[in-house]
Amino acid sequence: MLIDINPKLPMRNKEITKTFYLQKLGFKVFGNADYDGYLMVERDKIQIHFFEFKELNPKENYGQVYIRTNNIEQLYQAFINNKTEIHPNGALKMKPWGQKEFSVLDPDNNLLTFGQSLG
Repeated sequence: MLIDINPKLPMRNKEITKTFYLQKLGFKVFGNADYDGYLMVERDKIQIHFFEFKELNPKENYGQVYIRTNNIEQLYQAFINNKTEIHPNGALKMKPWGQKEFSVLDPDNNLLTFGQSLG
């Protein structure tokens, strides 16, 4: 019966988060309403929601999302072309579990890992 999931991640500053996801990762704002302290973005078939947490210490934030794609090479190259910083330990590579993956950190240290099954 489950049909979708929309992770909620913490953000310290709505405008900084919005700018990062729209300009660096190619998302767009979801919906017409602008809720105070809340942001919803989407790209293709996924949404990520954010709640305001001004006191968040990014060094203590362990928010993580795994996002599956069907064209990891193209997505990775688009991020590189857009000068999106790839996580130092998250370069594009094949993992032992049969996924080709890479990762980025958003401005609040939420880890976004993108993966494609190639097995």
